[in-house]
Amino acid sequence: MLQASDNKIHVANNLMDMDQDPRKRLYFSDGRRKVDYVLFYHSRKRSSVRGSPSQHRLSIISNGSYPLGVDEKDPEGGKGEPAGVVLDIGPTDPGDGEKIMIREEFEGNLKDAGLEIEHDKETNFHGDAFIRLHAPWQVLSREAEFLKIKVPTKKSYELREDTGLVATMNEVWRKINQPFQPKVPHQEQEHSRTKFLSHCFSRDKLHLYNIKSKDTFFDNATRSRIVYEILRRTACTRTCQTMGITTLIANGVYDSAFPLHDGDFRPTGQNEVKNDRQLLHDEWARYGAFYKYQPVDLIRRYFGEKIGLYFAWLGLYTQLLIPASVVGIIVFFYGWATVETNVPSQEMCDENQNFTMCPLCDRACDFWHLSTACGTARASHLFDNPATVFFAIFMSLWAAMFLEHWKRIQISLNYSWDLTGMEEEEEHPRPKYETLLLQKRQRKMKNTKNKNEPGNEKLTWRDRLPGYLINISSILFMFGVTCSAVFSVIIYRITISALMAMSPDPEVKSNVRVTVTATAVIINLVVILILDEIYGMVAAWLTELEIPKTETNFEERLILKAFLLKFMNAYAPIFYVAFFKGRFAGRPGDYVYVFNDYRMEECAPGGCLIELCIQLSIIMLGKQLIQNNIFEIGIPKLKKLCRTLKDKERGPKEVVEQPSRRQQWHLDYDLEPFEGLTPEYMEMIIQFGFVSLFVASFPLAPLFALLNNVIEIRLDAKKFVTELRRPDSIRAKDIGIWYNILSGLGKFSVIINAFVIAFTSDFIPRLVYQYMYSETGTMHGFINHTLSYFNVSNFKAGTVPSVSGLNKDITLCRYKDYREPPWSSEPYQFSKQYWSVLAARLCFVILFQNLVIAMSMLVAWVIPDVPKNISEQLKKEKTLLVDVFLNEEKEKLQLIQSLFSKDLTQEQQEELQISDQTSLPLQQTQTRPVPPAHAPASTAPRSRPRAASFSQFTRQMSMSPRSDITHHTAV
Repeated sequence: MLQASDNKIHVANNLMDMDQDPRKRLYFSDGRRKVDYVLFYHSRKRSSVRGSPSQHRLSIISNGSYPLGVDEKDPEGGKGEPAGVVLDIGPTDPGDGEKIMIREEFEGNLKDAGLEIEHDKETNFHGDAFIRLHAPWQVLSREAEFLKIKVPTKKSYELREDTGLVATMNEVWRKINQPFQPKVPHQEQEHSRTKFLSHCFSRDKLHLYNIKSKDTFFDNATRSRIVYEILRRTACTRTCQTMGITTLIANGVYDSAFPLHDGDFRPTGQNEVKNDRQLLHDEWARYGAFYKYQPVDLIRRYFGEKIGLYFAWLGLYTQLLIPASVVGIIVFFYGWATVETNVPSQEMCDENQNFTMCPLCDRACDFWHLSTACGTARASHLFDNPATVFFAIFMSLWAAMFLEHWKRIQISLNYSWDLTGMEEEEEHPRPKYETLLLQKRQRKMKNTKNKNEPGNEKLTWRDRLPGYLINISSILFMFGVTCSAVFSVIIYRITISALMAMSPDPEVKSNVRVTVTATAVIINLVVILILDEIYGMVAAWLTELEIPKTETNFEERLILKAFLLKFMNAYAPIFYVAFFKGRFAGRPGDYVYVFNDYRMEECAPGGCLIELCIQLSIIMLGKQLIQNNIFEIGIPKLKKLCRTLKDKERGPKEVVEQPSRRQQWHLDYDLEPFEGLTPEYMEMIIQFGFVSLFVASFPLAPLFALLNNVIEIRLDAKKFVTELRRPDSIRAKDIGIWYNILSGLGKFSVIINAFVIAFTSDFIPRLVYQYMYSETGTMHGFINHTLSYFNVSNFKAGTVPSVSGLNKDITLCRYKDYREPPWSSEPYQFSKQYWSVLAARLCFVILFQNLVIAMSMLVAWVIPDVPKNISEQLKKEKTLLVDVFLNEEKEKLQLIQSLFSKDLTQEQQEELQISDQTSLPLQQTQTRPVPPAHAPASTAPRSRPRAASFSQFTRQMSMSPRSDITHHTAV
């Protein structure tokens, strides 16, 4: 405990010997008490002349490591305080005085709560200071009962074994999966057929639990969670009106607080038993273990339920991407195999058809033949074929099945992790909420006459109204920024296309569309990556303005804002290509212009679906490669490097110790702090959107997502095990608001895929032509059917090509649209075919949506949320627990009865002796009948001890004469 009196600060000399066992680095200096939590703060030195009268002095309490001289004894001669070494430490920052008093009160309150505290033995007061906390058994048992932590009991039962064909199939599947299972010792015990009943911990029922050692009964994650709960609710009311360690960290009293890792992740010896961190590193956090299942139970035991659920969800999502990838590959190869037999592609590539197309731009562009777009048409068929519709339906059902399967897995994990029946824990207010509430109370106390009036104030909508208004306006502004970025890229495409078309170089002219598309997509990707980082910071700032009361409310609001902004940012270019590009370009002779000079861009001759595929693939792969992998690897290393350089500048004279000789809390402090799971979930949710929303245009999206996730799992695992401080263990029953976002994306994907197939691809026009307009019932003549005629003489002045390279007089050109020919009574108006195709497209959207949604509901209904074996085991465990408690009560009752009867027997024997002595005079003066000879010997005196006992009692209490005794005895 820090003592701020007399300008001395007493710091316990408790640093351990550096040459001891590395496992002892997790303990106090006595080697017995485990370090459950660490608090850290840094004291700054004031720039002033040393040796001033106000100079502080540091008194180090010795625990025997340093011999103390005669002059170093306590001047007051106190017996309670050991002698100390007094060191001059120089003047401190003026602001540290108040923080010292706050820390003193806070640590005193922690001691009152039962925690044990240890300080550094000779910490430099102007440097880093670590405070170690230990929770003894009394505190652990008390808090475990308050938190209703479930622990295994001694009562166990055998799980029902499968028989017959099911057992054989399970055994075969177990043998097939054996090479993919991680080598974790605890996993073998957890998969055994013996199941121990679990019950909320209670100090009155310690005999029910299998407590082999009180030091190891609660694992490290549970111990740190208990200490963190105490830190969160401990208040400092004397020095400042704050509650909890989060507020103190926000106010700069402490710099950080974190639990310790279980030692180094690198094994120190060959015969040493690996700790959980080493097991996670060897069996999970290595790229060489990419083919193995994740040790989810070990992850949960080390990091807590919330992180365990994230990796379980990510593992299930990655596994279910395998069948989706296989189907996507089949669809792609089906398109590749049928491209040679595809009639529309053959007609586009047939030079004998000789379709002369209208110019793609004004003046500089020439007429061109449709056969020059043969490559685009063939590539478009790879993704725009009848199998694409099947794949879109399959992926919609896949999304529904994924969500239903996750609900089953989640309930199974809740059962195995003893989370069933878990109640919502009361959360403490956030630091900013407390600060603003305190300011409101102070303002109210100044305005009211009664200063002692208790304050029940809370922040109302009036207090939050400015934040709400800024939120709405800022989000609308960010949407405008995203749309402006997309529009800027559109302008870039239009202008670059026009400039390249004016080039005299024929090679440049021939590669206009490829060059413009590729460079525009790359620009889109860079803009998306930049805006993603900006939107993440903006979302956090906007959420702070709303002043959420608890961390859960803050996290949910932050997730919603960040998702809306990042979703809009990532998908705006894709939505433009899918649903807007080429639909407002106009027609020859009546084009739509931008800035009165540049024509709106049109889709490629093969349709917009191939451009949508290119856009989606580059943005998806670019985000995964750059943002999800390179940023995740590079940014933490840069942050660590900057922090190391900053620490060196802050204390350049300090000698850096070897890592092998440093304590675990020093090593953990050098790691990056854990900042939550929101970025991890966000990148996977955006990827889920790429996989499900526009999968009809890019069937290979699940394959690339699968390859990314295989790396992502190991990358996240390595980050959690080796590069981040150990997170606080947080209990959670589900993944929270992320499930609602996934469910919404799954339903939204049905609508998007329906519109992509109906309006972006040529699937519906082909069906309409084949079954309504084709004379032979085949696809022959489809290209000619989709091209309209335009009279060259109807071009506006100044838009006709200046030079034509086709060497022939052209009177008519073709363009892709359903319009009446120039010789019609209504030239260039939409034809009947256009309205037929539009009606078919709308009917398909309605039919597709209802069919897929009905099938998804059927899948959700067929697959039960709770697995049958889990529901049976829950019922069985409930029955067994009732039997255990009934037997316990019965044993207690029998024990009480046996003790009572034993005491009663001894009392009766004593009273019998007394009654025999008191009954001798009565036998001389009073006669009584002799019992029969056949009666048992015990029947005659059975009533006499009761009479004697009663007479003895009345004699002692009333002190009556002998005659009264004989009278009562006779009665």
